[in-house]
Amino acid sequence: MTEQPERPASSDAEAPRPPEPSGVDLARVALRAAKEQARARGAAAQQKKQARRGGLRSGARADGRDPLPLGAAINRLITERGWEAPAAVGGVMGRWPQMVGPEVAQHCEPQKYDEDARVLTVSCDSTAWATQLRLLAPQLVARLNADLGQGTVKLIKVQGPAGPPRRYGPLRAPGSQGPGDTYG
Repeated sequence: MTEQPERPASSDAEAPRPPEPSGVDLARVALRAAKEQARARGAAAQQKKQARRGGLRSGARADGRDPLPLGAAINRLITERGWEAPAAVGGVMGRWPQMVGPEVAQHCEPQKYDEDARVLTVSCDSTAWATQLRLLAPQLVARLNADLGQGTVKLIKVQGPAGPPRRYGPLRAPGSQGPGDTYG
């Protein structure tokens, strides 16, 4: 029998791969890995030293059991969980008027950030401001990426004002509450 070369499954070959980190993102990943390795080496040496001394003791120097300031604990949590990009975008939402200017910020407000698609959704209070923000979107994406790191925001999705609530049916009786008040 002749053997046929194995072919990759079509689902594996067509599955989109996440973009490889580059630039600042690659440096952050490398720095985080180096810090974790150094921390692991230091923890192993510390445990070996404590085992020689006769167990875990409290001392004058800082160790993993010491309390942390709130800011340091939050920064450590954000780093450990990989929430740097969403936290940075959340900071931009708080600094929105400084990023776009007070006049634009008065009429346009960021609503949400989709981390997977890297899309920032912004709602505007009029169609004129929505059109204006759509024209400014490429410059705003460049400004956000310069502040947050390249590739953090790929697209700004602009939503105009919501229309009036929809009224169902072509005819309405005056004072009608809808189909529930027909029989009684």
